[in-house]
Amino acid sequence: MAESRPGLSKSRKIGGDGEPEIFCADEQSDVSIDLPRWQTLALAVLAAEGVRGAVEMTIVFVDEQSIRELNQQYMDQDKPTDVLAFPIDAIDATQTPGPGALTRSPDRDAPDIAELPLLLGDVVICPSVAQAQCATHAGTIDDEVALLVVHGMLHILGLDHDSAEATTKMRQRELALLEAHHWRGPAPVGFRQEHPAEDSGEKI
Repeated sequence: MAESRPGLSKSRKIGGDGEPEIFCADEQSDVSIDLPRWQTLALAVLAAEGVRGAVEMTIVFVDEQSIRELNQQYMDQDKPTDVLAFPIDAIDATQTPGPGALTRSPDRDAPDIAELPLLLGDVVICPSVAQAQCATHAGTIDDEVALLVVHGMLHILGLDHDSAEATTKMRQRELALLEAHHWRGPAPVGFRQEHPAEDSGEKI
């Protein structure tokens, strides 16, 4: 899996008053996507990772051309990929002055950062790439999409695979979350998190 992680840092996990929200959008027509199902999985992952309060994350399903353009822009890879993760530094984002900052009425109080939703970031998934690789990866399109959702979310929450130790930790957490909230039991025979050895090496 190749994903962009601009500004990756250990995410703050507790928002203000409220409940976590996952916004899902299907902007492609190549593969049928059950948005409520993946929203439910994503909310379970947030809860399992200790994320609570008014936090927001977006998961978008796009076509190959769209993710190719994002991959080119952020990863300098001119080809489609399976998942991209874009963490947001919520503290900096909410404190950055907007276009009306200089014209605020004198009697208007500054916004209370603690009352604003904590923006975690965006996960972008390409279902057609997932479908093409699932037979030699997760096993089924259903399990492939579940893996990509969890994988992208863990990147948003600060995990990475930039070293052998970090990769092992991330893979273990992916598997634990899938067994608890996707299969609700052991992983099926044939499920794998790594791509075949003959792969180009950019998806791991």
